Amino acid sequence: MSSTVSASVPPPVPRPAPSRGLAGWLSLAALVIVLDQLTKWLVLGSFAFAERRPVIPGFFDLTLVYNTGAAFSFLAGAGGWQRWFFVGIGVAASLFIVHLLRRHGEQRPFALALTLILGGALGNVIDRLVHGKVVDFLLVHWRDLYWPAFNVADSAITVGAVLMVIDELRRMRSAR
Repeated sequence: MSSTVSASVPPPVPRPAPSRGLAGWLSLAALVIVLDQLTKWLVLGSFAFAERRPVIPGFFDLTLVYNTGAAFSFLAGAGGWQRWFFVGIGVAASLFIVHLLRRHGEQRPFALALTLILGGALGNVIDRLVHGKVVDFLLVHWRDLYWPAFNVADSAITVGAVLMVIDELRRMRSAR
């Protein structure tokens, strides 16, 4: 008679959703930078300064304008020192974001928000280093109301900021 020994097999341990890891998040930020720089390169090669081409008449145009300041042309007329000031802020913010991604890369919504902000910030830093100003080309308007022209980097920063707020609101709600 043979006896069989049955080994008890522990139940499978649930695994968390796979994290992109720092390399994955940095790759996504690089994609944002490439898209931003590619679109700016196309506009720079196709438009004269301040030229406008309607895409959706009465609502959305492509144009070529420059911004030596920050959002909404903040400090645009400051005399030139703001270029290096905003480069410094962009680099410092990017280093801090990479630090946060290292520590919180497994928190996917938060890390995605940070990654979009990182890609956008570096896209605009590249403009300041290469052109001395940021290249903007997307113009939304309605009747006589115009939103300041912006670019892909600005869009990534804005979407990242909105995602960060949504993520934080979700965390606050689940903590109750």
